[in-house]
This record gives sequence, C-alpha cells and structure tokens, in this order.
Amino acid sequence: MVDPLRGDALRYVQAVARTGSFSAAARSCGVSQPALSNGVARLEDHLGHRLFDRSTRGVRLTAFGARLLPRVDAALVALDDITAETRRWAAPTDADIRLGVSPLIGSDLIGRTHGAVSTVGDAAQHLVLHEANVADLLVALRAGDLDLLIVPSVGPLPGYEHRIVGSEPVVVVESSPPDDGPVDLRDLTDQSLILLPDTCGLTTFTQDLFTSHGFPVNRYRGEASSYRVLEEWANLGLGSAMIPESKLASSTTRRRRVHDDNGEVEIFYAAIWDPSTAKSAELRSVVDLLTE
Repeated sequence: MVDPLRGDALRYVQAVARTGSFSAAARSCGVSQPALSNGVARLEDHLGHRLFDRSTRGVRLTAFGARLLPRVDAALVALDDITAETRRWAAPTDADIRLGVSPLIGSDLIGRTHGAVSTVGDAAQHLVLHEANVADLLVALRAGDLDLLIVPSVGPLPGYEHRIVGSEPVVVVESSPPDDGPVDLRDLTDQSLILLPDTCGLTTFTQDLFTSHGFPVNRYRGEASSYRVLEEWANLGLGSAMIPESKLASSTTRRRRVHDDNGEVEIFYAAIWDPSTAKSAELRSVVDLLTE
C-alpha cells in the first residue's frame, strides 16, 4: 500500500499552496493533474482533515492546511537535506553533461540543448547523449549514471528539479478524416486508438489526457512498435493514432490537431535533474537557456 505521507504528496501540497491551483501545481511538479489531485486526496484521507477548500473561484488552504503547511515545508527541507548529503558521496567528477532523452524528443530540442551546454561549459565539456525508454532513463538518473533527462512530462520524480523546456501540438491521423480542421478530444472516444508499448511516454500521456477529462480510452487491441507504424496503421484504417506533430514520418500526411475545452492540446517536455549534485549549478544554467 502506498504511504500517503510520502515526500511526493507533501510536495504536491506545497505546490498547490504556492500556486493556488491544482493544474498549475501539476505543471510545476511535472506530473499530470489527476496524479497530483489523487496524491493530495489520499493525504487528506490519511490525516482526516481537508487541506484545501476547492471552489470555482480557485483553491485555498483550510485552517487546518494553514496550520500544517509550515510543518510540510520543514519536512521537505529535511528530506532534501538527507537526499543531498547521501548523493554527494557519489557526485560525478567528470566535466561532461550526460543527457538522457526519450525517443519522443526531437532533434530540434536536442540541438538547442547541445548549444546551451556549449554556452555554459568550458572547452573540455561535452554533451554525451543517451536515448532510451523513460523507465530506463529514470533508473540511470537515480543511479547517478546520467546528469539530465529530457522526457515527456507525465510522471512524478520526488526530490528532483523539473522544468518544462518544450512543447508541441498533438495531432490525430485517420484513414479518412472528414476535413483538415481540429478535432475535439471528446470525439476521439468513439474511435479505436492505436497505441505504443508504455515505454517512451506517449502512451502514458495519451491515457492521462483522456483520464483527466473523464473520457474512456477505446484502445485498439493490437500495439504498434514505432511512430512510423502508428502512422501507417492509422492510414490503413486499423484505427486512429495520436502523435506529436514532429513525429509524423511524412509532411504530406493528413492530420487534424486535437483540441479540448482549453484549446489546442500539446505534449510538454520536461528537463529533470538532481539539485544536490556537483553539477547542479551548470545544469540549472543549461535549462535556463532552454527556457528563454
């Protein structure tokens, strides 16, 4: 059973109190809104009192929440101190920036990161690039084998810094689209969606997107192996495929951008790093350049 007093739940509370919004807090934590909301709700159930009053006007601390918040802040400081002191023992001494990226990350963002590393570092510093599935990248970051990740912003990683460094529109590919105009996410619930294995982050993003709107995912029973196959199968009429626009194999592929009640749906990419490593200041400077 998941302990509701874990550090990630406390960070969610801290972020909601700081931003006054569950959606803004989710973005700052690099997680989906349902994941953050569920974490806060489990903590409230465990404590037996509500931490926040939710209304159409926004979110504010209850009297109990205001009383508890300084203790939440102190607990997180203590946790971060323990984590930082432990990781300093294994701090890397080489000058290179070891970057791990999901296959979803395009060459444009990788190129910008390479330029940022060149700007921040000295002549002896290089960008060493590793592409792998998200789960493997997270293991490598925790083990100290990578310094920085750029991955889809779809899951929590407590104790690490998160910053959104890019985004792009999400499109749907269909065999016979009625037109080239946008499609409402709600309308895709009637279509069979072809998905990938849950490795690069796209499937997690897609499922979280539908869940956050309260929509079911009508999943195709098969599974594609690549973005190219997603596109080909959709064009064959096996189902529809939701893909970041940059991952389309052909610029001539007919596609429709996906919209929800807030406008155009985008997938966000986050930089993640350990704030306690010896390279933390350099990594923060690199990420600062990516967000300018």
